[in-house]
Amino acid sequence: MCGVFGIHNHPEAANLAYLGLHAQQHRGQESAGVVSSDGGTLHAVRKMGYVADVFDERRLARLVGRTAIGHVRYTTAGGSLPKNIQPLTAELRIGAVAIVHNGNLVNADALREELETQGSIFSSNADTEVILQLMARSPERELVDRLAHALSRVRGAYSLVLTMGDQLVAARDPHGFRPLVLGRVPGDEACWVVASETCAFDLIGAERVRDLEPGEIVRIDASGIESVKMAPSPRSLCVFEHVYFSRPDTTIDGASVYEARIEMGAALSREHPVEADVVIPVPDSGVVAAMGYARAAGLPFEMGLIRNHYVGRTFIEPKDSIRHFGVRLKLNAVPEVLRGKRVVVVDDSIVRGTTSRKIVKMIREAGASEVHVRISSPPVTHPCYYGIDTPTRSELIAASHSVDEVARYITADSVAYLTPEGLLNSVADTGGFCTACFTGAYPVPFSGATGRRQLRLIEV
Repeated sequence: MCGVFGIHNHPEAANLAYLGLHAQQHRGQESAGVVSSDGGTLHAVRKMGYVADVFDERRLARLVGRTAIGHVRYTTAGGSLPKNIQPLTAELRIGAVAIVHNGNLVNADALREELETQGSIFSSNADTEVILQLMARSPERELVDRLAHALSRVRGAYSLVLTMGDQLVAARDPHGFRPLVLGRVPGDEACWVVASETCAFDLIGAERVRDLEPGEIVRIDASGIESVKMAPSPRSLCVFEHVYFSRPDTTIDGASVYEARIEMGAALSREHPVEADVVIPVPDSGVVAAMGYARAAGLPFEMGLIRNHYVGRTFIEPKDSIRHFGVRLKLNAVPEVLRGKRVVVVDDSIVRGTTSRKIVKMIREAGASEVHVRISSPPVTHPCYYGIDTPTRSELIAASHSVDEVARYITADSVAYLTPEGLLNSVADTGGFCTACFTGAYPVPFSGATGRRQLRLIEV
């Protein structure tokens, strides 16, 4: 996951970057960082924790300059350590540069070994640093040319934002795995913004101009905006952005996530109807799909599970005194909605099955007479290597168990998944989505190098 943001030519660049990260907090909760540029010097604030905990007025005041980039992190490569907090910075021969990255490079380990053999010294475990090291070795003189030279060596998923001097540069990999959108602040034709999701624009009053095309590099400076295209590849947009990752109020590549999830739920109802009294979601990711299911089925929609939105990053768990403590900390059932009812519970996916099992038991304990689980995506049978921290295939319950076996394990009366055709029709697919987590058909091949490099230094 991870969320990126960049803004060019605004007197409160750092403040708007902070707000842009706040709107994308759902994409990463481990760390947050902003680097600003005053045209000659980079200024950085990077810490572990939520955006609201990392930044305050004093820290934001130190981030001077009219250009800023920011990042919220969700670890898929490296480790959840202070040294991996982005933006990463480096002193190149052409100047100091900062970079943020959403995605995962499948050949990062091989490139890192090659670079280390040639004398490169790495200061983090993040695959993003491979890009900086390749840029440092590039013979090109301009930032965009060095970036293009580096990106010609890497394979995998990347949506990048960089700043150096008065430049803001954004790049999206040739397959377009992860989203990246370009916008502008109304009333200021020279103020440009980029972000992982359009919901970041809504908060700061910016307008979406367009999504970066797969394989596109955009450079923004005082002279305007310039686009450079890399060699094209088949489009492989991550369909799970529509299923789960992105906020419902986001638009990705021109498509509304909200409308796609409504249609996923409706398609799920048509494909797998069941005699029931009420439809409830697993909040928050299952809410919109559950609304679509309820509408199509002609059933009442209720919030039978209530989520606690104030759960911190860590908590002290009792040993055996509270059953299902981890789930109950985040969710609580509403007996008045569930008692004596045949319940359809809609969720976006089943991964290991352990959480679904606890949720079903919680719903039964609240008095439900039947529990029918409906999933608004196909079975997840393969891990993702393009920026999603999924378990290994042996840990994915759908990889080794039939649908009936999954139902028995999670103690549901029935389980049904949205078909691949139903999902792709819901997102108006024209042959351009990556569905590797459902099919095992990976658009970018890999051979053992997955970006999950063993840590050699632990910071405490």
